[in-house]
Amino acid sequence: MNRREFLAASATVAVTLPGLAKDAPKMIPIIDTHQHLWDLKVFKLGWLKEGSPIGNSYTPDVYAEAVKGLNVVKSVYMEVDVVPEQQQKEADYVLDLCKSGKTTMVAAVVSGRPASEGFEKYARQFKGSPYIKGVRQVIHVDSTPAGFCLKKEFIKGIQLLGDLGLSYDICIRPGELGDAAKLVDECPGTRFILDHCGNGPVKTDRTQWKKDMELLGKKKNLVCKVSGIVASADKDKWGPADLAPLVNHTIESFGWDRVMFGGDWPVCTLAASYKQWVDALKEIVKDRKDEEKLKLFHDNAAKFYGLS
Repeated sequence: MNRREFLAASATVAVTLPGLAKDAPKMIPIIDTHQHLWDLKVFKLGWLKEGSPIGNSYTPDVYAEAVKGLNVVKSVYMEVDVVPEQQQKEADYVLDLCKSGKTTMVAAVVSGRPASEGFEKYARQFKGSPYIKGVRQVIHVDSTPAGFCLKKEFIKGIQLLGDLGLSYDICIRPGELGDAAKLVDECPGTRFILDHCGNGPVKTDRTQWKKDMELLGKKKNLVCKVSGIVASADKDKWGPADLAPLVNHTIESFGWDRVMFGGDWPVCTLAASYKQWVDALKEIVKDRKDEEKLKLFHDNAAKFYGLS
């Protein structure tokens, strides 16, 4: 996207970005690379506990209201860890949404179990899909032991994704980022996305996390989502300064060409509204160059996922 296209995409907003002409629009077009949706009448989420503050249905209409006025122009659905027997149903659901053109959703990352016996048949259906861009299995849950992502069956499944032109999202405990680095090395033909700044700690020591992120930042087939971290902050007691060390170190480790914004809605609402998270991130990067902000919020996602 060149400067003229950027301004045109933002033409509905009337204030200015620092460094732009006074009459230029300010609101950066956003591609949300981590959009969750779930309808509890349709899908079962085994991890969602009774009484959870996010124990409701979150449909496209609810998402549209949450992002209203923020210039979210496109979104990439992120799987929500449905029970395994509903994985195909989830994939069909998001495919229909992408094809409908009635929402911001233009692509999706679906659920999968790379180490499972039937994974190859399941994944092959998405080869060449203009909508299904990748697969994720959340591996930072209690039921998944440390080192799971280095099992030979798992590695084989991730290598298959590369052969099929599909990416893999790494969502892992921060103490296992070293395992993530080994996985990436084992699969040089697969494109990876590290979710949520590597799940960096908001409130505890970050010494090891910083070293691991520097190591991961050297892996050229890996990009990183600036997402998710606000959910770990203390609700109503946090500010941009609490998140800035994580955001800044992530960007320093990966560079401006390999970071992408993710909303992580509705999980982010455990501590912040969608708008509060966007506003906080904009505050953190407010002194950066305009083209760098555009890369973070829009351009890198468009390029990585091949979004027109």
